[in-house]
Amino acid sequence: MCIELYHVSAFLLLIEYKQIRHSRVVDKQHNCHSICEFTSQVSIVMDKWNEMHLFVLAIKHGGFSSAARALNISPSAVSKMISRLEERLGVRLINRTTRTLSLTEAGHSFYQRCNEILQELDDAESELTVFGQRPKGKLKINCSPGFGKHQLLPLLPSFYEQYPDLAIELQLTGQSIDLVSEGVDLAIRLGQLTDTSLVARQLGESPRIVCASPDYLKRYGVPQTPDELAEHNCLSLSTNDAFNQWRFHQNSHQHLISAQGNFTTDNVEALYDYACMGGGIVRLAGFMVQDAIDREELIPLLSQYETDKQWVHMVYAHRKFLPVKIRVFVDFLLENYNN
Repeated sequence: MCIELYHVSAFLLLIEYKQIRHSRVVDKQHNCHSICEFTSQVSIVMDKWNEMHLFVLAIKHGGFSSAARALNISPSAVSKMISRLEERLGVRLINRTTRTLSLTEAGHSFYQRCNEILQELDDAESELTVFGQRPKGKLKINCSPGFGKHQLLPLLPSFYEQYPDLAIELQLTGQSIDLVSEGVDLAIRLGQLTDTSLVARQLGESPRIVCASPDYLKRYGVPQTPDELAEHNCLSLSTNDAFNQWRFHQNSHQHLISAQGNFTTDNVEALYDYACMGGGIVRLAGFMVQDAIDREELIPLLSQYETDKQWVHMVYAHRKFLPVKIRVFVDFLLENYNN
């Protein structure tokens, strides 16, 4: 059932109620019956809405107790409402154990749609900010730890000066997530985009720079060709094999080097920090290492070769009306992002 059905139903019921209240119908009994019917229909709509909201909260919070605390009600009340929802729909939505909840196939499908419906409601309210109001509410953003620390965080104070009524929840993860199911408003994606269901706005591109600290190069020497990297300690990322394939181009020749060494991690910030400490040679996005290069904490290597570049995109879910809070953030990044 789509969001329009709920909104239109409530809107039409409100109009009907006003017509009843202001009508000049002499038959008071008929008028009273109409009001009772209206009240009953509103109750049904609100019950469905409350069930939907509670179901989504229970999944997002990972349990009935957490959802109950968020709503200041008892866990048993949450459990009863979910059971009533399943009984009304005639299908099990949640598999319950003593410790965890997991969605059934039907539950996963229903959760996706409910989440979309509730998001549509938030969007509808956000749209009202165009009528003389400043953007407000919470903006949930997802991006990689490297981009978040070196690009996004330095820009936020300026953004808050322009939009003080907006609050930002920043998720830093190197893994792609489902924006809709996670309730994320906007994400920053690096490299090739694979999800064609999202709206993408290009911010720019960033070169990958191979570099090391002066201390490391003093101890182990400076590689002059990509092939010499095999003799060095190259730092790698444990969660992405493609990240560890270093490509170098010179004229029509291409060199492909697999980064290997004594240190691997699942976090690019740890790679950056360890390289600055003299731990080895690293290849990272230019926006991560450029400041360290300017401070001569890292030295770029093999600059006579061209390396891969990665595109930087903002992505968000397709929506008929883009909430103002997302629109102003997109415009802000387009204006202030520095490749």
